[in-house]
Amino acid sequence: MKFLVTAGPTREPIDPVRYVSNRSSGKMGYAIAEAALDAGHDVILISGQVSLQPPRAAKLVSVSTSDEMFDAVHRDASKCDICVMCAAVADYKPASVSPTKIKKRSENVSLELIPTRDILDSLGHWHDRRFLVVGFAAETNDVEKNAARKLREKNCDIIIANDVSSAKSGMDSDVNEVTILFKNGERQKISRAQKKIIARELVKIFLNSATIMFDKKDVMISERS
Repeated sequence: MKFLVTAGPTREPIDPVRYVSNRSSGKMGYAIAEAALDAGHDVILISGQVSLQPPRAAKLVSVSTSDEMFDAVHRDASKCDICVMCAAVADYKPASVSPTKIKKRSENVSLELIPTRDILDSLGHWHDRRFLVVGFAAETNDVEKNAARKLREKNCDIIIANDVSSAKSGMDSDVNEVTILFKNGERQKISRAQKKIIARELVKIFLNSATIMFDKKDVMISERS
């Protein structure tokens, strides 16, 4: 099968030297890309700016902003079987970008932010899609409740929920612990472990879910014809 994996943060420019971003290291997305390659599958890795060496066999697409990531995902999603949206895409970006460095002043400065385009939602509601959509929900409170709402609203097939309120796992860390929420209401937990170990388990789950989804769609097409 062919995987599309997004990883890392986006950077939303304020001026030529400043930007709005987040703490995502990209480690989970890169681990998933590597696990998929190790399992014998093709991988397109769309990555924000990270300090990681990409897997050699992956087709790497480097991006910076949320708009660049949106466009890159939409160029390749229809060619893939499984889309894993692991990147921490900024929810907001500055309404305008100064062409020159904004000088420091003694008074307060207000920054107007506007919503970015929602990549996960656009994939979940893709007309007649034939690819599995996996989203990630990094939460600091009501983790499973918020993840379940995201699964429903974005029309995903799977959401991976993780608690990032602790410095011991999640962002910046080499370890993680996750809860997998499926569209059919099932839930599965993976206990705290190295991200590379979790990635191998997640890839198995994605492959199984994609196979089931494709089998069902083939049956529906056969029944119509």
